[in-house]
Amino acid sequence: MAQIKIYGLRDQLNPIKEQLSQVIHSVMMDVLGLPENKRFHRYFPMGTEDFLFSPDRSANYTIIEISMFEGRSDLSKRELMMQLFSRLNDQLNLSPTDVEITLFETPRNHWGIRGLPGDELGLSYQVEV
Repeated sequence: MAQIKIYGLRDQLNPIKEQLSQVIHSVMMDVLGLPENKRFHRYFPMGTEDFLFSPDRSANYTIIEISMFEGRSDLSKRELMMQLFSRLNDQLNLSPTDVEITLFETPRNHWGIRGLPGDELGLSYQVEV
């Protein structure tokens, strides 16, 4: 399971939402083995008065927060971040300098979904990758 929050300036984020979602989910499938139908993305387009950042970032500055079940290896998490930086740069011209990624891991029994704790779900994919 993974839920993804994406923050950015409204004028920059809104026009690329669909492409950004495609890139992020393709990386999640390729690196972590998430199924095609398990895409949970939330966008937070913000005005300049609500999204302050360092002057060494451009208006394209984007924050990606990924909440997921714990269990992925450090190597998989590192590969996830590196693939996101690479593909966002190649496909959307988002410089790695303008992308910040944070991973939040939750024990499965701390995540309620479909009426059950996450550790009681019958998942169609592997978490331990």
